[in-house]
Amino acid sequence: MSVDLKKIETATKMILEAIGEDVNREGLIKTPKRVAKAFEEICSGYSKNPKDVLNEALFESSNNEMVVVRNIEFYSMCEHHILPFFGRVHVAYIPDKKVVGLSKIPRMVEVFARRLQIQEQLTEQIADAIMEVVKPKGVGVVIHARHMCMEMRGVKTKHSYTSSSALRGIFLEEKTREEFFNIINAPVQTHF
Repeated sequence: MSVDLKKIETATKMILEAIGEDVNREGLIKTPKRVAKAFEEICSGYSKNPKDVLNEALFESSNNEMVVVRNIEFYSMCEHHILPFFGRVHVAYIPDKKVVGLSKIPRMVEVFARRLQIQEQLTEQIADAIMEVVKPKGVGVVIHARHMCMEMRGVKTKHSYTSSSALRGIFLEEKTREEFFNIINAPVQTHF
């Protein structure tokens, strides 16, 4: 899917005019072009297949212990208000004869996040993609995020965040789920 930059520029001009701005004002002359380029980047996930990202780095492995990638930063746009939401993703899986390159997990998160989204759907998509491609014994995904649609407008809650989780396979078992939450909630050691 390619982004139609001209349509975004036209729409941006219309929005600026609709709120009473002068689109020919010095500070706004290049704004429609800037907004179009920003949306091209912010929505770049539509042109990528997250499953291809994971497939690029699948390796045979005898490991059968939990693999956790914590604190993956992400930025996305709420599909209801087209306002940002952002935060951190924690992803864990228990391999079943295959592991995926660690850097591919944040890359796959970014592909899904670079689409108009809701947090609940983003959480599910990450878990389902790993289950489908890596075929582990189970997957756990937790997202903590701040939503500008709640902070800038509407209820105007400051400093609140939303948590969502998706658990698959063995992560539905209490012992595995508990281990996962203990790992992601443990203090982070910043000096190795």
